[in-house]
Amino acid sequence: MGAIPSPEYNQSKILPQKLALWVGIGSMVMMFAAFTSAYVVRRSAGNWLEFKLPDIFFLNTVVIVMSSVTLHYAYTSFKKGKEKWYKGLLIATFLLGILFVVLQYKGWQAMTDIGATFTVNPSSSFIYVISGIHAAHVLGGIAALIVAMVHAFVLPFRPTARRRQRFELVCQYWHFVDVLWIYLIGFFLTQS
Repeated sequence: MGAIPSPEYNQSKILPQKLALWVGIGSMVMMFAAFTSAYVVRRSAGNWLEFKLPDIFFLNTVVIVMSSVTLHYAYTSFKKGKEKWYKGLLIATFLLGILFVVLQYKGWQAMTDIGATFTVNPSSSFIYVISGIHAAHVLGGIAALIVAMVHAFVLPFRPTARRRQRFELVCQYWHFVDVLWIYLIGFFLTQS
C-alpha cells in the first residue's frame, strides 16, 4: 500500500492546467526570443530598409495595456463577489482585445502605405511575421475570453475555487501576451 501524501504536499501541488500553461508560455518566450535574435542577426547582414514604425502600433500598446488592467479588475471583482463589475470588465477586456487585433491590421496597412510591404525587404517582413504571430496568440486569448464570458453569463454566479482557478489561467495568459507585446514594441523601437 502506498504512503498517504502529507497535507503540505497537497497544498503545494501545482494544477496540471497551470503547469501546461506555463510550459506553453515558456515555449512562446523561446519562439519570440528566436525571432528577435534572427531579426538582429539578419539586420547586421546588410540590405536593411530603415523606416519609422507607424504610430498606430503605439496606440495598440495602450489598448493592450488597458485590456490587462480591465481583466485584472474583472478578476478582483470576481473574487470579491461583485458580479456586475466582473461581467462588465470582462466584456470591456474582450472588446479591447478585438480592438487590438483591428488596430494591428491597421498598423500593417499603414506599413504598406509607406512602402514597407511584406516582400519589399527583410526588415518589414520580420515586423509582419513577428507582430502577426503575436496577433495569433492574442486571438487565442480572445477565444479564452469568450469561454470566460460564457461561464460568466450562462452559469450562475458563484466565485468557487474551481472557477477562480480557470479565470486565473485566462488572466495569466492574457497578461503574458500583454507583456510580450510591450517587449516586442520596445524591441522594434530600439532596433530602428
